[in-house]
Amino acid sequence: MTANPVLELRNAGKVYGAGATLVTALHGASLSIAPGELVAVRGASGSGKSTLLHLAGGLDAPSTGDVLVEGRSLSGLSRKELARLRRRSVGYVFQDLNLVPSLTAAENIALPRELDGARAAEARTEALAALEEIGLREVADRFPDEMSGGQQQRVAIARALVGPRRLVLADEPTGALDSETGEGVLRMLRARCNAGAACLLVTHEPRHSAWADRVVFISDGAIVDETTASAPVAVDLGALT
Repeated sequence: MTANPVLELRNAGKVYGAGATLVTALHGASLSIAPGELVAVRGASGSGKSTLLHLAGGLDAPSTGDVLVEGRSLSGLSRKELARLRRRSVGYVFQDLNLVPSLTAAENIALPRELDGARAAEARTEALAALEEIGLREVADRFPDEMSGGQQQRVAIARALVGPRRLVLADEPTGALDSETGEGVLRMLRARCNAGAACLLVTHEPRHSAWADRVVFISDGAIVDETTASAPVAVDLGALT
C-alpha cells in the first residue's frame, strides 16, 4: 500500500503585484512527497525555488491551486491554525539559520516546543535529546556566537526536527558551510527521511542531488523536469557524531 503524501502541491501558482507590475513567481506546480522521501529542488537563481518552499510550508499562500500538508489543505486555515501547523508538523532549515542570538543552543531548540505549549522542563529534555542525537550535547549551554558555523547549522536542523514534525523544508542549508560540514548536514536530513519524515531540499549543488530520492528542476516559475535517483544514500542517525 502506498503511504499518503506528507506534502502535496496541486497546480499551485503564485503571482505578485498587478497590471504592469504583475510578476509570476510560480505557476502550475504539482508535486507530491511521501513519508521517507527526500526531494531536491534545483534551478537558477530567481527560478521559483524559494517560492515553492514558502508555499509548501504555509509561509505564503498560493494565488492559484492548493497546498496540502498531511492531507490538510492550507487554504482554509486561519493565521492561528497555520502557525500551529508550522510548529507541530513543519520544520524549517533556513540558509541564514535564524538562531536567536540571546538563547543557548538548547533554548533555541526548545523554543518551538515551548511556543506549542510544552512545559519548559519537557522542552529542554527534548532539546538535550536532540543535541545528543546529533553529537552536540556539549554545546547545549553555548550561545550561537560561541559555536562554529557547522555547529550552528546542526543546531538549526535539530530545532527543525524536534517534536512530532513530519515535513522538513531546507533552503540551501549548506550554502555557507565547507564541504565536509555540508555533507554532515545532508547526512542528517537523509537519516530523518529514512526514519519516516518527508524532506524538500532546495539546492544549487548537483552533488547534493545524490542524497535525494528525486530531483525536481524549476525554470521560470515552472517545474520542467524530474529525475529519480537510482540508489539514495542510506544513513543511520545513530552513526552520526
